[in-house]
Amino acid sequence: MTAFPTQAQAVVIGGGIIGCSVAYHLAKLGWRDVVVLEQGRLTCGTTWHAAGLVGQMRPNRAMTQMSKYGIELYSSLEAETGLATGWRRVGSVNVARTKERVIQLQRNRASARGFGVEMEMISPAEAGKLWPLMRTDDLQAAVWLPGDGKANPTDLTQALAKGARSRGVRIIEQVKVLGFVLRGGRVVGVKTDQGDIACETVSLCAGQWSRAVGKLAGVTVPLFSAEHFYIVTKKIEGVTHDLPVMRDPDGFIYYKEEVGGLVMGGFEPKAKPWGMNGIPDKFEFQLLPEDWDQFEILMNAALHRTPCLETAEIRQLLNGPESFTPDGNFILGEAPNVGGFFVAAGFNSAGIANAGGAGRLLAEWIVGGEPPADLWDVDIRRFGNFHGNAAHLRDRTVETLGLHYAMRWPRHELESVRPLRRSPLYDRLAAKGAVFGSKMGWERAIYFRPAGAPEAPYTWGTPAWLDWVRAEQKAVRERVAIFDQTSFSKYLMQGRDALKVLQRLCANEIDVPVGRMIYTALLNRRGGFESDLTVVRLAETQFMIVTGTAQTTRDFAWINRAIGADAATITDITGALSVLSVMGPNARALLGALTTDDLSDAAFPPGMTREIDVGFAVVRAARMSYVGGPGFELYVPVEMAATLYDSIWAEGPRHGLADAGYYTIDALRIEAGRRAFGAELSGDDTPLEAALMMAVKLDKPAAFTGREALLRQKEKGAAKLLTIFTLDDPAAFPWGGEGILRDGLPVGEVTSAGYSDRLGRAVVMGYVRATGPVDRAYTLKGRYTIDVSGTQFAATPCAKPPYP
Repeated sequence: MTAFPTQAQAVVIGGGIIGCSVAYHLAKLGWRDVVVLEQGRLTCGTTWHAAGLVGQMRPNRAMTQMSKYGIELYSSLEAETGLATGWRRVGSVNVARTKERVIQLQRNRASARGFGVEMEMISPAEAGKLWPLMRTDDLQAAVWLPGDGKANPTDLTQALAKGARSRGVRIIEQVKVLGFVLRGGRVVGVKTDQGDIACETVSLCAGQWSRAVGKLAGVTVPLFSAEHFYIVTKKIEGVTHDLPVMRDPDGFIYYKEEVGGLVMGGFEPKAKPWGMNGIPDKFEFQLLPEDWDQFEILMNAALHRTPCLETAEIRQLLNGPESFTPDGNFILGEAPNVGGFFVAAGFNSAGIANAGGAGRLLAEWIVGGEPPADLWDVDIRRFGNFHGNAAHLRDRTVETLGLHYAMRWPRHELESVRPLRRSPLYDRLAAKGAVFGSKMGWERAIYFRPAGAPEAPYTWGTPAWLDWVRAEQKAVRERVAIFDQTSFSKYLMQGRDALKVLQRLCANEIDVPVGRMIYTALLNRRGGFESDLTVVRLAETQFMIVTGTAQTTRDFAWINRAIGADAATITDITGALSVLSVMGPNARALLGALTTDDLSDAAFPPGMTREIDVGFAVVRAARMSYVGGPGFELYVPVEMAATLYDSIWAEGPRHGLADAGYYTIDALRIEAGRRAFGAELSGDDTPLEAALMMAVKLDKPAAFTGREALLRQKEKGAAKLLTIFTLDDPAAFPWGGEGILRDGLPVGEVTSAGYSDRLGRAVVMGYVRATGPVDRAYTLKGRYTIDVSGTQFAATPCAKPPYP
C-alpha cells in the first residue's frame, strides 16, 4: 500500500468533476506533484446525479470561450484516455413562448455571432421537426445550436481522473480534511484524518461542502444548497438516441434523451433550500426524498409542452441537492485573504457544462499567478465576507436557483435579502421617491420616481423611467444635482513605503503634491486592467484610494498582497465615509453659499482636494467629475452625512438643485467618454485598447506592473480599440451587449449604453476588433450598425466623446 503523502506542490480537495478537471489541467501544465483528496468516492457528491447538459453560450466573450473549450475537451477525452465519456453532439433547441423571450433569443443570437458560436433562429415548425414530441402551437420562435450536446457526468469525471493519473497525479479517496496550516497569510499545509500534507497551493473543489471547508481556513465561500429535481421516464415511442437537448425557459424546464426515455427537469422560480444545519459528511451517492408538491410547477409545464408524458411511465423523481451562489454565477479564483488558497465551487447546476473550461482557467491561474482572462463575473473577489452569512445565503438561494430560466431583463435587480447595506441618506432618498438598485449589498438610488407615477416595469424596449432620468440629466448639465455615492470603496494606505508600493502598482505617476488626486490604471502582467481607481495624497506617507463599489474585496486584496515586506498598511474605510457629489454648472455657487473657503479655479483647481467647511460639516472636497463637466465630490464622516445633505438642500432650491441617481451617472459618463470597470475595462483590456493612456505614465522613474507588456503592445499595435457611437435613430434603445457590425461583419459588442438627453439619442461604447492593428482612423471608417434585439440600427463612430 502506498504511503500517505506528506507533501505536494498542489492539493485539490474534492473528487467530483471540478476537482478532477483542475488536477487534470494542472498536470497538463507540468505540475505533476498534485494530490486529490476525496472524502468519499469519486463523483459521490453532486456529480453522479447531474443531468449532463453541455451548452456553449455564456453572457460574455471570455465565459463563452471557456465553454467552447470544454466541449472540445469532452469530445477528445475518450481518444486520449480510452474511457467513454458519453459525450454526444446532439445540439439543442431553445423555444420561446412570448415575444419578450423571442427578443432575448435574438439578442443571444447576435452575441453568438460575435463569439463564434453557431446559432440559428428557427420557426416553431422547424423546432417541431427537430424535436417532434413537443407541441408548438403556442410558440413564437426558437433557436438551434448544433454544437451543444450532453455527456455522462460520472464517465467524464473518471476520464479526467485517468488523464490526471497518467501524468502523475495521486487521487486518494476516503480522506477527510480537518483544517489547514496558514503562515504569513498563505496556506502551507492541509490537515487530514490520515496526516498532514505540506503544500504550496490548495484548490477547494468540494461542491456543496465548500462553504464549510473554506471556513476552516477563514475563507468565505458563499454558496448554499437547494433541492433540485428531474424525472426519468421509461422508454417513450419517438425518442431517438440523437434527440437534441430541448429547453423551454418560459416553462422553467429542460429535456434530454436517456436510454430511449426522457429526463425532464428544471429550475422552479421559488426554490427549496436544503442543509440549513450543514451538509452531512457521509452524504455520498445519496438523494433526498421525492417532493411532488415542489416539482408540480415543472411537471405541469412539461405536461403542456410534451403531452406524451401524460401516459409515460415515470421511473424516478430524482431529488439531488446542488449548491447555488448569491448571484447565480459560479465561484473561481484565489481567496482574497489567504494566498495560495484557490476555489472552484458553487456551479449552480451547471458544473458539467463548465467543468472543462473552469478547471483549465483555475489551473492557469494557479500556475501563472494571476487570472489568465477576464473572469470578473465568476471571480471570488466579487463577494464580501458578509455574503457568507447563512441566513443571507438561504434566503437568496430561494431566488437564485430560478435565475437559470428566469427572464433576465436589462438592469434586472434581485429582490431577496434587501435592504442590506444602507447609506445614512437611505430614508431621506426613499421619502423623495428614490428607486434603489443593489451593488455589493449597498442600496443605491438609481433614479427618482415622481410622486404619483406608477412603477416602471422591466422591458426590452424604451423604459418608462427614461423621461425621469432625462430630467435628472438636464439638471446636471444645466443647473446642479446631488448624488449619494457613499458606496464607493475607500481605503487608507499609509506607512514609510506607501508611495513605493503605489508606484509599483499604479501605472500613473503617484509622487505628486499633497492634496492632488490622480486617476490611474492598475495593470496585470499582461497589461490589462486589474482595476482603475483614484489616489489622493493626504500627506507624504498617507494616501486615500477610491475605487468602484463592486471592487471592494478585489482591489483591497490586490493592493494588500503587493505590499509584501514593505512598511505600509492598507485599511478599508468604506463604511467610515459617505460621499456626496454635487455636479453641474451651479455646483460652485451652491457650495460657495455654504462655505467661506475659496472655491475659485485659481484657489481650487481641477484635480485637487482639500478640507473645507460646508454648512456645519468639515469635508474633504475633490474637484473632479465622473459625469463630465464641473462638480465636487464631498467626502464626509458617515455621522455627518445627513447634516451635510440637509444643508445643501436648504440652499439648493435657489440654484435649481435636483436629486439624481446612478442611471443618470451611467448615461452621462458614457456621453463624456468615461470608462467603467467591468464594462469597458477588464483584465483582457489594456490602456492602449481602451484609449486610456492618460491613466498611464510609461516614462515615470518607477517601474510598474504591466509596463513591459504595454511597451510591447505599443510597438506591435492593438487589435481592438474602444470606440464611442451615437445611434442615428432617436427611437433606438440599446441596453448593452448588442453586436457591433462594421460593413456587415461582427467586430465587437456594446460594453455600455445610455440615452443622452442633450443629443436626444442613444450613445454606446464598444471595442472594434480586427485581425491586425487598429487605430482611430480605422474605427472612423466603414458603415456601422448596432444589432438591437434583431434590428440593425445605423451608428456613427465618434472621434471624441460627445460631451463636452
